[in-house]
Amino acid sequence: MNKKQPYMNVGAAILFVIFGLLFFVVLFRYFSIQFTGEAAGQPLVAKAQQKYAHQTILQASRGEILDRNGEIVAEDTSAYKLAAVLSKKMPKHVKDPEKTARELAKYLDMDETEIYSRLTNGIKKKRFQVEFGKAGKDISYDTKAKIEKLKLPGIIFQRDSKRYYPNGVFASHLVGYADQIKQDNGTYKTVGKMGIESEFDKELTGKNGKVNFESDVWGYILPGDKQKITPAKDGDDIYLNIDKKIQTFLEDAMDKVDKEYKPKKMIAIVADPKTGDILAMGQRPTFQPKTREGITDSWHNEAIETSFEPGSTMKIFTLAAAVQEGVFNPNEQYMSGSYRVTNKSQPIHDHNYSGWGKISYLEGVQRSSNTAFAKIAKEKLGFDTFRKYLTKFGFDKPTGIELPDETSGKIQYTYPIEKITTAYGQGTAITPIQQIQAATAIANDGKMLKPHVVKKIVNHNTGKTIEETVPEVVSTPISKDTAKKVRDYLETVVTSKNGTGRRYKIEGYSVAGKTGTASIPGSDGKYLTGANNYMFSFLGMAPKENPKLIVYVAVQQPELTGEKAGQGAYPVSEIFNPVMQNSLHYLNIQPSKVEKTALNKLADFQEKSVDETVRSLKAKGLEAVVLGKGMNVTDQIPKEGTTVLEGEKVIIQTDGDLTAPDMTNWSLRDVMKVANMAGLKLSTKGKGYVIGQSIKPGTTLTEGDFLIVNLKTPEEKWTEESSAAGKEKGTSKESSKDIIQD
Repeated sequence: MNKKQPYMNVGAAILFVIFGLLFFVVLFRYFSIQFTGEAAGQPLVAKAQQKYAHQTILQASRGEILDRNGEIVAEDTSAYKLAAVLSKKMPKHVKDPEKTARELAKYLDMDETEIYSRLTNGIKKKRFQVEFGKAGKDISYDTKAKIEKLKLPGIIFQRDSKRYYPNGVFASHLVGYADQIKQDNGTYKTVGKMGIESEFDKELTGKNGKVNFESDVWGYILPGDKQKITPAKDGDDIYLNIDKKIQTFLEDAMDKVDKEYKPKKMIAIVADPKTGDILAMGQRPTFQPKTREGITDSWHNEAIETSFEPGSTMKIFTLAAAVQEGVFNPNEQYMSGSYRVTNKSQPIHDHNYSGWGKISYLEGVQRSSNTAFAKIAKEKLGFDTFRKYLTKFGFDKPTGIELPDETSGKIQYTYPIEKITTAYGQGTAITPIQQIQAATAIANDGKMLKPHVVKKIVNHNTGKTIEETVPEVVSTPISKDTAKKVRDYLETVVTSKNGTGRRYKIEGYSVAGKTGTASIPGSDGKYLTGANNYMFSFLGMAPKENPKLIVYVAVQQPELTGEKAGQGAYPVSEIFNPVMQNSLHYLNIQPSKVEKTALNKLADFQEKSVDETVRSLKAKGLEAVVLGKGMNVTDQIPKEGTTVLEGEKVIIQTDGDLTAPDMTNWSLRDVMKVANMAGLKLSTKGKGYVIGQSIKPGTTLTEGDFLIVNLKTPEEKWTEESSAAGKEKGTSKESSKDIIQD
């Protein structure tokens, strides 16, 4: 026993050392964890929080877009995403792929075979679940309820939100659209991709909130623990200046014209000239913001992002500059037809090529004479002065409207021919929104206002206005008196028998405006030929005395056939007229006060001298037409006591032989007066105003002779003249500068 004792002592010592070392290791580990808070390099507090702390995301809503009256244009709405659980580890999973595919195909925009393929491939690859792409997203509550009634095992729904556009095609390029973009962490984020949705994406995007709480191992909130809530902040709301009613007038009119005439492109804008507010804006092609259908036909907002040669609507601003400088005399005569900028240059021509002889400058405005405006730019204003007005009217730079990717005009003003053609709207390119801005100066007594599409930005949660747009005068290019005179001159474009804008008359309202017909460059650099290959437009305002609305309409290459071929006023007026008239009625703008036309009862002029009779009729605002070369009156039409209107023709017969007058541009009614007085047999061809007569002016009239007159409407005359000009001139871009239409 004694011999064993030493071995026992050694063993005890070894055990003591081992346990002592273990104690010190545990003690060291304890103090190490206490001081560092880590174990195996992992933070223990974070691990505990990860296990027992829970966080729930509170989804923020994207801000709403509304019209000026608070009508919803775009908003977030509830939607659901469908998925199919395939894992057999889950109690509810897809057990019958064939039946599941057959039933889902009734409600999803996906073929049954494709659904079945997704399910079986997912099962084969042992995926936990599969989704159904675009067809399985944005599912409405009603569709969700119908699918749930099928009680298909493994079919689940995840709550989501989608952008909803309740008005469908409604200023689509202006409003834009928002799309869900997948993030790196697998979640989706709504991002604005065009128009207001893009320009104000930061303001519209909200900030998600969260709920934090601690739980036990079973996930229940620990006693005494309180939820820590960081509320979500919804995006701000954007109120537009767009008026839903006026925008609907515009969309409906454009749909009608699009269906009937199938143009390559259409652009239209309605604005309030007193504030610069854009009340409506539309284009074709357009797109459906919900489905994006049609968006590949046109990605650009044509009114903002595209500049093109405006045509004769540009003459409005050349005229305004001349009136402001005091160099426009409406009664001054000039020779129409053609004009050489320099002795060596090619002449520019009026749209009918040959002109209308010697006419007044006011008639040149009415007929949209290129020659008149060429002479105004060079001889009346001077090129340097005219160039300053282009800047004053804002054609040098973008307007700054609250929309993305706005472009600026491209003013070609180096060579004399470019300076001339700019005066009547060719060569130089500007945007429709620049024309609208410039036109506010004409309509708003000389003050040019910046266009705005946004009315205000409002906090969605509090309703407090964050930012509000106010009218902004950016230039005063002309005086109040000049603006009034220009509107008076532009009204005659619509009311005069020679006016190119006769089709834009609106019952009850006075309209001032200007037509435009611009050539379109082809891919080869040459202007396109053909009666319909133009950009037809009209820029008008009403009521003329105090305009409340400006409307611009442009229609490119409509399909016009038969008697309408080349007459762009048909499709353009079928947008302008109903939109302007309906909008004025909607805004309760009272009809213009129409001055009563002076009425006169004719006296008996028989046996009075011709000179005395002519003076008497002229004093009463009547036009005397003398048949014969005698000194005294022998007969008259209308007869004594007849009530006649101011401006009406009174035919006077003198003693001696009767001679035929020049009846060009006469109405059929006035021609009949001559035929009755001279006892002629009258035959007519066509309708409208006289363009030709079988008996030459000055020829002695004999009772029983045949008088044949050809008549055409102003639109028919314009088309015929334009066609003749097109055939006579070349078609290269260089030579086409001579003959811009209208």
